[in-house]
Amino acid sequence: MAGNSTSPVSVVLVHGGFVDGAGWEGVYNILKKDGYNVSIVQNPTTSLADDVAATRLVIARAQGPVVLVGHSYGGAVVTEAGTDPKVVGLVYITAFAPDKGESVESLIKNPPPGAPVPPILPPVNGYLFPHTAKFRASFAADVSEAKAAFMADSQVPWGVAALSGSISDPAWKTKPSWYLVATEDKMIPPPAQRQMATRAGATIEEAAGSHAIYVSKPEAVAAIIAKAAKSISAEMAA
Repeated sequence: MAGNSTSPVSVVLVHGGFVDGAGWEGVYNILKKDGYNVSIVQNPTTSLADDVAATRLVIARAQGPVVLVGHSYGGAVVTEAGTDPKVVGLVYITAFAPDKGESVESLIKNPPPGAPVPPILPPVNGYLFPHTAKFRASFAADVSEAKAAFMADSQVPWGVAALSGSISDPAWKTKPSWYLVATEDKMIPPPAQRQMATRAGATIEEAAGSHAIYVSKPEAVAAIIAKAAKSISAEMAA
């Protein structure tokens, strides 16, 4: 594929908490090179409702049908925003995939024994930050030291209201979904990822990588997004 409009579907990428959309650059470059129209949401990460609204603005501007991709907390955003009629498929990248009435807060409330505890500091004025010195080990262990330091020092405040926002109508119940499990994730335990992916009826793939697999292994992430887009394109053409 080459050029800007060789795929009938566009891709919209949604980031998670503590980071912004710039982390998608590697994935973006691969998908663009392969002919996809790609847009990146910049979530305010103030509340789930605000982030869903930001995502729907980008969906509205995208050309044609949309494959909506969420990383981490972005999975909750795409679960809620994905009911938009332009969205034809969902891709979860080591992400939360909540059911109706669930939130990120409710999903992380009772971690399994022995699961790593993300080094998130107590909230300040309604916002959360991870411990800067522990950021790389928990979030981005396979990202270069320099890039992980930049990510840690450019954290975006994550609103407590974003964590507690609950899903009204999960898009995965009516739209096809794909899920990439990051097997070395220290933020969302891989067994929890598999459980959510299975419950959503997603096509599941696994790759060795940290929570920041979308930064460290953009090829693996772009590959599952392209598989979803091609599968949907083939169905649309049938």
